[in-house]
Amino acid sequence: MSLVPPSLQAYAERGPEWADWLDRLPGLVRDLLAEWELSPDGAATHGRTALVLPVRTAEAEDAVLKVGWPHWEAEHEALALQRWGGRGAVRLLRADPRRWALLLDRLRSGDLTELWDVEACEIVAGLYADLHVPAPPQLRRLSTQAARWAEELSRIGRGAPVPPRLVVQAAGLCRELARDPATDGILIHTDLHYENVLAAGDAPAPGGWLAIDPKPLSGDPHYELAPMLWNRYAEYAGRLRDGVRDRFFALVDTAGLDEDRARAWVVVRMLVNIKEEVLESAAPDRDRITACVAVAKAVQD
Repeated sequence: MSLVPPSLQAYAERGPEWADWLDRLPGLVRDLLAEWELSPDGAATHGRTALVLPVRTAEAEDAVLKVGWPHWEAEHEALALQRWGGRGAVRLLRADPRRWALLLDRLRSGDLTELWDVEACEIVAGLYADLHVPAPPQLRRLSTQAARWAEELSRIGRGAPVPPRLVVQAAGLCRELARDPATDGILIHTDLHYENVLAAGDAPAPGGWLAIDPKPLSGDPHYELAPMLWNRYAEYAGRLRDGVRDRFFALVDTAGLDEDRARAWVVVRMLVNIKEEVLESAAPDRDRITACVAVAKAVQD
C-alpha cells in the first residue's frame, strides 16, 4: 500500500520546500505508525496541505493519522483541538506538533455539501457555542492580522478589477477592528465551511456534526461567517443578493451575533481574498475576484 498518493506527490511542483517534505513524508508516516502502534486501515487521502491516513489503534479504535505540511495556519491546530476536547470539533487522541502529526477520531465521510445551504448554515452556527471559548494565550491574534491587512489593502491600485470604494472601506474597517479589544480573545476556527464539518456517528441528527481542520486564531466570533458565503457560490445563480442574505441571517440569527459586526468582517474577508489574487498571485483568478466583490456588495445591500 502506498502511504503517499501520487496526487499528493505531485505537489512537489510547488517548490523545493514541498519537494523536501514529500521526500521525507513516507518515512515520517512509517515512524509514526510504529511509535503510536497504528495499523493502516484504508487508502490515504489528502487535502491541500496534509496527508490523512485511516488507521486502527492498538485498542482497535478507528482513527485517522493526519500529517501536515508545516505552515503557520496549522501551527496551533493541536492546541485548538485539545482546548475543544471533542465538543463541536473532532476529538484529538494524540499529537506531535514538532512533526505536525495528529491522531484523530475517525468521522464519517459525509459533510454539509449535499444539504440545503441555509440548513447547513444553521448547523454551522449551532457549533459556534461549543467552539467559541476563551483562546489559549499561545495563539496568534486577529488584531495583528487586521493591522497588516490594512496596510496591504492600501497597495491595491486603482487599475485593479475591484471598486476602489470597497478597498477603502475594507482598509478602514481593518484599522478600526485592529484597535478594538473585542477583536481578540476568543478561540475561532477561521475556516468553517461545508466540507470542514463532518458527520459524527452513523445517522447525524441535530448536534451530530463536528468541525475539522481548524486554522485557529485568538479572535472575534463574527469573523467566522464569510467562508459559508463564498463557498458553493454557483448555487446563488439568479438570486445572488437574496441567497447571500439568506445564508448571512441564518448564521447571525442562529448564533445570536451582532449583524453589523458580522457584516464588517465579511467585507474585510472578501477584500482580503481579492488582495491575495491581485497582489500575491502571478495569474489572478478573475472569477474569484468577481465573486468576492459580489458577496461584499450583497451583504451590504
